[in-house]
Amino acid sequence: MLVVTYNVNGISSRLSALLQYLEERQPDVLCLQELKAVHEKFPEAAIRDAGYHALWIGQKSWNGVAILTREGPAQEVQRGLPGDPSDEQSRYLEAAYQGVLVGCLYLPNGNPAPGPKFDYKLAWFERLIQRAQGLLDTGVPVVLAGDYNVMPTERDVYKPERWLTDALFRPETREAFHRLVAQGWTDSLRHLHPDETIYTFWDYFRDAFGRDAGLRIDHLLLSPALAPALKAAGVDKFVRAREKPSDHAPTWVELDLSRLGQG
Repeated sequence: MLVVTYNVNGISSRLSALLQYLEERQPDVLCLQELKAVHEKFPEAAIRDAGYHALWIGQKSWNGVAILTREGPAQEVQRGLPGDPSDEQSRYLEAAYQGVLVGCLYLPNGNPAPGPKFDYKLAWFERLIQRAQGLLDTGVPVVLAGDYNVMPTERDVYKPERWLTDALFRPETREAFHRLVAQGWTDSLRHLHPDETIYTFWDYFRDAFGRDAGLRIDHLLLSPALAPALKAAGVDKFVRAREKPSDHAPTWVELDLSRLGQG
């Protein structure tokens, strides 16, 4: 099973690129973030014509997440992150697919920090940690895939000294991520590539991509029940090199579910 997470940075403007990627890579599951489209404007027909089923939550101008599946529809489990009924931002979606629970998330950016947006980011992180523990308690295979807006270590950011006060790299943000992983999750990319410099995001400014001045902020965390299936993990950097790309590149894991004794 090939599971991909991709912050598309506007599904309307990147639709042709997304369809090209689906045809090229044919992921079994694709988690999308930052749709930037109201629910009714999601291109369901185009996605269906490409051979994919879709679950999604839209939001005007901002946010929005979706889960695409190739061989049959996924079963929606949770729409929105529990813990704050007043939170109207479209950032979290859960679905079951072929014996795996897929959580697609778009964690808040949090800048400027300190401030209300950073407070919201940390509060959202706490809710995610609570939800993640609940998922672990079920014992089912789970992948939490998405744009976490956090660089966990200095290895995950170009020139870390320039990011010390940024919400994506502040100690509070990294500490929350480490508490999440410490529950028992496997950071798939870093697990398989412990010493490599790997980025998933490059800003549009100052030729960041050309200079490979990037960040690793897109992560796929595997529960203990799913981690034994991990075969490979990587970043499809070639997508970021194309014309009018998202500032993120698709990030993926390849899972061998037969290792779990379930097919």
